Amino acid sequence: MEQSCNEAVKSILSCVEKYKSLIVEVEQTIWKNPEIGYKEWKTSRYLADIFQSLGYQVTLAGDIPGFAAQIDTGRPGPVIAIVAEEDSIICPEHPEADPATGAVHACGHNAQSAYLVGCAAALAEPGALDGLCGSIRFLSIPAEETIDLEYRSKLIQEGTIHYLAGKIEFLYRGLFDGVQLVLFTHVLSEETSLFAIDKGADGCITKHFEYIGKSAHAGFAPHQGINALYAATLGITACNALRETFEEKDYIRWHPILTQAGAAANAIPGVAKLDTYVRASTFEKMKQINRRINQALSASAAAIGANLLIHDVPGNMPLKNDEKLSSLFCKTAEEIFGEGCVRQAPWNCGTSDLGDISCLMPTIHPYSSGAIGTAHGSNYHIVDPVRASVNPAKVLAAMTAKLLYGDASLAHSIIDSYEPVFASKEAYFAAIDAINMNKKTVCYRDDGTVVLDLSLIHI
Repeated sequence: MEQSCNEAVKSILSCVEKYKSLIVEVEQTIWKNPEIGYKEWKTSRYLADIFQSLGYQVTLAGDIPGFAAQIDTGRPGPVIAIVAEEDSIICPEHPEADPATGAVHACGHNAQSAYLVGCAAALAEPGALDGLCGSIRFLSIPAEETIDLEYRSKLIQEGTIHYLAGKIEFLYRGLFDGVQLVLFTHVLSEETSLFAIDKGADGCITKHFEYIGKSAHAGFAPHQGINALYAATLGITACNALRETFEEKDYIRWHPILTQAGAAANAIPGVAKLDTYVRASTFEKMKQINRRINQALSASAAAIGANLLIHDVPGNMPLKNDEKLSSLFCKTAEEIFGEGCVRQAPWNCGTSDLGDISCLMPTIHPYSSGAIGTAHGSNYHIVDPVRASVNPAKVLAAMTAKLLYGDASLAHSIIDSYEPVFASKEAYFAAIDAINMNKKTVCYRDDGTVVLDLSLIHI
């Protein structure tokens, strides 16, 4: 029986190798055509066309980019999802960034789309599913990077989307319904081993906030104004003073950017706009630190008579790599590429919307090599598409064969032992929806008192 499983794995690996040139072509094509979150229409169409050419029926996400495609073994069993991300980041300094949008795949998501195609092509080959049960769902998902917040907030206001991040939106739309286990990899720059894996990653709350002052002539009438930029400066300083109270075990991060603070040097800025995340390793710590951040920001506005509009929305939940899936990944990779090919990495202070999926079902988020430079930076490039895309396709396809072989006993053992953070999709959405805030937080009363209102409201 073990030999038969090994034969199934070998067969699928040979199928992946058959499509090596296609995998590389997809990686390079998407690199040359970057698009940012919820705008990946060309990328999505390109990938959907490939899936259809491979014989798949594609289910489009609707009024957002992305799609699902599924292949069934013809025998009942678990549903495994292999997922990939379509979006790029914005880095106009990158020499290969789109000159019009500043978009570039300095995040490596183009490598994910390539391995997704590779897995789908291999598993669609005649005989590839022999001995397996259940189904494999391929999900090409937009908008992992939580950027372009004003645009996404506009989409929410218009009712086009309900959540900033693509996997959460896919979950909301039912595209994960029925899935019981999720496989994924992400290319990591400057990785010396073939692969790396950690225990998990931070979650985050996404924040847009605006200091509201009063504009005035900066020369002859500054006393008539309230400087919103000064209020923002005070707010950042106040939050920075909290840093020494952050415990290292919580992996807290706060990193604001100023997106607007006046248009002319001779005018007191009446509005200052900022974006940031509040990151931490647990959901409870995320909420706790965010409340302290909001308090410091609001008090800084009150200090000079300004007001503060806070718009908090769910970002990502902390990610937890399933231990049994992680072990299977390491074992499978070493069987294919040799002992020591997987490095054990430290906790990751980045965030991913895959964390939200990991709260509901066994999930894995390892890393592959093949890129150089700084992630999200101007010197990032994928220099070895085989390492970045072909190798992950081989490991994920082989894991799929192992998980679904026979009566899928391996998959069932992982699914049955998993302890979800939330009992249901509905409970998860209730928890993240409770993070929402969209209100002015400083109340000036007629009796001279100032009240900070940090109560959460649903939006």
